[in-house]
Parts: sequence; C-alpha cells; structure tokens
Amino acid sequence: MIRETLERLAAEDNLRTLPQIGIDGKYVVFDGKRYLNLSSNDYLGLSCSGLHREFMHRAAEEGTFLLSNPSSRLLTGNSPDYTRLEEALSELFGGRAVLVAGSGYAVNTGILPALTRKGDLVLADKLVHASLIDGLRLCEARWERFAHNDTEHLERLLVRRGDYRDVWIVTESIFSMDGDRAPLRRLSELKRRYDLKLYVDEAHAFGVCGPDGRGLAAEEGIEDDCDIRIATLGKATASQGAFCVTDAPTRDFLVNRMRTLIFSTALPPLSLRWSEHIVRLLPRMEERRKRLRDYSASIAGDTLHSHILPLPAGENSRAVEMSRRFREAGFWVMPIRYPTVPRGSARVRISLNAALSREDIRQFIETCANIG
Repeated sequence: MIRETLERLAAEDNLRTLPQIGIDGKYVVFDGKRYLNLSSNDYLGLSCSGLHREFMHRAAEEGTFLLSNPSSRLLTGNSPDYTRLEEALSELFGGRAVLVAGSGYAVNTGILPALTRKGDLVLADKLVHASLIDGLRLCEARWERFAHNDTEHLERLLVRRGDYRDVWIVTESIFSMDGDRAPLRRLSELKRRYDLKLYVDEAHAFGVCGPDGRGLAAEEGIEDDCDIRIATLGKATASQGAFCVTDAPTRDFLVNRMRTLIFSTALPPLSLRWSEHIVRLLPRMEERRKRLRDYSASIAGDTLHSHILPLPAGENSRAVEMSRRFREAGFWVMPIRYPTVPRGSARVRISLNAALSREDIRQFIETCANIG
C-alpha cells in the first residue's frame, strides 16, 4: 500500500519531498545556488534585520538561559518567561487574557475540542486551515462548513440551525492559501444578531495588519466581538509558538481542559524571551507594515489583497512547472497542490516580506509577465 501510494503521488505530480536548504538573509540556498525567498512566513523580515544578533548579545550578557524545556507548563516548564510574554501580549491586546502554547497547530487542534460539547454547533469557513479541520474532527459538537466567505450561505445555516446550546463561527482573518480577507464586520453582525461565539485565526494577520500589528480584527474594529482570537509567533514575529486571546475565565478553563497544552513540552525560555522582545517592538514597526502593503499593491494592483499572493496554475503539473521557471529566474517559489488546496486549484504561493527591496519586486513582476 505504501509503495503504491507513493507511485500514484509521483504520477500525479503530487509527491512531496523535504528540500535541504539554508537561509542567507532574504535568500534561500539550495544546491549551492541562492534564490530570493518568496516562500517564507517571516512577513516583517525580522530574521534578517539584525535584531537577532542584538538580542543574543544582550541575552548572553544577562547570564545563563535554557535552550530547551524539561516538561509541560503544568509541571516544571512554566518559566517566568511565559509570564512576561503573556503580559506583553496582554498589554498589546488591551488587557485581554492571553495563553501561550507550543504551536498554531496545537492551539487550533486543542481549543475547540476543549470549549465545545455535545449539543453545540460549529460553522467553519470552507477554507479554514487544516489544523482547524483536525480540531473540528476531535470535537464532540456537530460541525459544518459554509462556502468560503459566503455570509449569505452562513446565515441560511443559522436560520435552520435548530436547538443548540452554543453556536460558533470559525474563520481565518487572512486565509493562508488565497491571501484574501474574511468579511469580519459582517460576521460580527451575525454574531450579535444570532447570539453566537466567534473564533478568528489571525495567524497570517498578526504583526502585519491593524493598529500596532494586532491583526485584522483590530483593523476592522471588531476585537470586542471575538470570543477567541489565535495567532502564531512563528510567522511575522520570527519566533516559535502560538497564543490565544480571550477572557480570563476562558483562559483558566483552557489551562484545565486543553489537551494540546496539558500534554505538550513547554517552549524554551530563550524563544519566549525573543518573542516578548519582538511583541514589545511591534507598535514601532509600522514602516515595515507599510512596505508590505506597498509591495502587495505593486503586484496585485487595486485588488484588496494581502502579503500572500496566489498565482493560479490549475493542475499540479502546471504549478510544478511554474515553480521550476521561477527558480530558473532566481526566485524560490513553491507549488501548492492538493490536498493543501482543492483539486484543480493548484497554484504557486507568493509570500512577501519587508526585507525585500523595490528592485526585488520590480524584477519579480517582470518574471511573472514572462512566465504568464
């Protein structure tokens, strides 16, 4: 079965491998050649900003620090660095309660199974991240998906929802594969009209959108309507881990019921310190956020989009070919294929970052025109 599956994937241009690459500033190094990196989630370009060197020098001067952690947060892993990071995030988010966990996957597979129960209903956008789908599969609640960003379809489901205790709407704010934005204001209206709960995954918006980088919910003015907001620390903040923004009782409940927190090894103190350092700097990074907006506008034109730009290919073979041609031109752009995206909607996915120059963007636009 294993061999047959691998052969079938290869025949479908869908066989994945793990490329051995190095990172050199804004470039990827592969087989001895350098490529401009347009596949990273380091949206603010912090990994090549020099901030790491300054931080590590100061950390070394301050004394010893752990590069690992020996246990879960509930045993001996809850270092003071967790408290400082959660306090920094709470300050950024206006005093709301914050809970830090090991990864975005752990957060999305852990929260809804903890908070929902039989007799609840979860309505999720069709294109939410795979980690949310896996979390839904672990729920005792009933769940359905509504057509992508289609609030009319969502409202039809709400009208005929039946007798449920709690009903959740689940969405990303900026979608990871298409880079488009959820209609958060309309979702907020539906939440109020039908007395719902709202879960927003801000993984690709945190640090990049909104006042001080708080995300799209802040940009759209609906923060108070979000029962759960999650974001990762491994994208725009160039660190590791993830967090949930909620109210204090919900945070306490998750500490006691969220299995992916309870049964996971804690994050290393050094990573927590770095995350806190960047979180406190986010309000001063508006220039980087503006640069991203300008680059996106240069490529997408008047279309309201984001720093994630999909170039449609359709079939897997076309996406692989486009990726190869971009690499020949000096750009590291990876093909995205089924099952990451639906069949027939393969694409190459462009992730812009603030470390790029305007000349980089100009050359990329020229290459796009040649590849078609």
